[in-house]
Amino acid sequence: MDLVNHLSHTDERSLSASKEDFSSPSLKAKGRLQQATLDLLSGSDIQFRRETRLDIALVKNLPIALIFLPAADIPTFVGEGRVDLGITGRDQVAEHDAQLPEGEVSGVEEIMDLGFGGCKLQVQVPQKGDVTEAKQLIGKNVVTSFTALTRAFFSRLEGVEFGQKLSTKIKYVGGSVEAACALGVADGIVDLVESGETMKAAGLKAIDTVVESTAVLVKSRATKNSLVDLITSRISGVITAQKYVLCQYNIPRSELSVASQITPGKRAPTITALEEEGWVAVSSMVEKKKIATVMDELLKVGASDILVLNIANSRTG
Repeated sequence: MDLVNHLSHTDERSLSASKEDFSSPSLKAKGRLQQATLDLLSGSDIQFRRETRLDIALVKNLPIALIFLPAADIPTFVGEGRVDLGITGRDQVAEHDAQLPEGEVSGVEEIMDLGFGGCKLQVQVPQKGDVTEAKQLIGKNVVTSFTALTRAFFSRLEGVEFGQKLSTKIKYVGGSVEAACALGVADGIVDLVESGETMKAAGLKAIDTVVESTAVLVKSRATKNSLVDLITSRISGVITAQKYVLCQYNIPRSELSVASQITPGKRAPTITALEEEGWVAVSSMVEKKKIATVMDELLKVGASDILVLNIANSRTG
């Protein structure tokens, strides 16, 4: 039986019952976060095979069903407790939360910044136009895929309560938002910017930022599934391993206090006495982006035999 079609015709009670047997994380189906997300799952030893055109996959070594969804849909499924965990952009979570009635607590809880998929949701206008500030768009046409965040942004600019009528006309477009100005549909747009190349190619420039975003791991506030903590721990270990390397070196004991300030580690460096009197071996986790500078500084204080090792995985405090 085609599993996707089966699920699409299953009633709400049956879907809820299936969650007693499977923890259900939801994942970005395709696009800018997909490959990094798949690498994260691989590093967490979450083994699965996704059949072509199927949006669900059962994990081989854990009682988990993976569901591949558009990024914008993930906060809704997580917030309503239909899935336990999700990986999506912080911008999508913010858009979901901005649509909630005033006073309602979001069902989506951010657990961890995953450190990839960085971008900004920005107000953009034609480069050759005379608009230089977002407030100049008040009362004009603005096109976006993020209508709730855009309404909140222009509500603040106009000085009205969110939900009240705006003079700015905000229109929804699901894709190719950057073409709206060139086609005469909009005076400005609110869209995601990563490198800025697409924006520049469309003849646009950014004049303000609505929200900064990165990929995040989120969970349902309603979940009580014990596997959530296990998966979170594994993902955290992979993220830590990606950020850090293990630096090992030998140093005269007399210089140990200075060297320890250079490589303090996550908690403290590991120190082992050497057979050669007056020398110790040090092992410490160092941020990968800082390792070249750290090695230079260690040489200056008398360290020798400096080695840098990649970390495949970790569990750190």
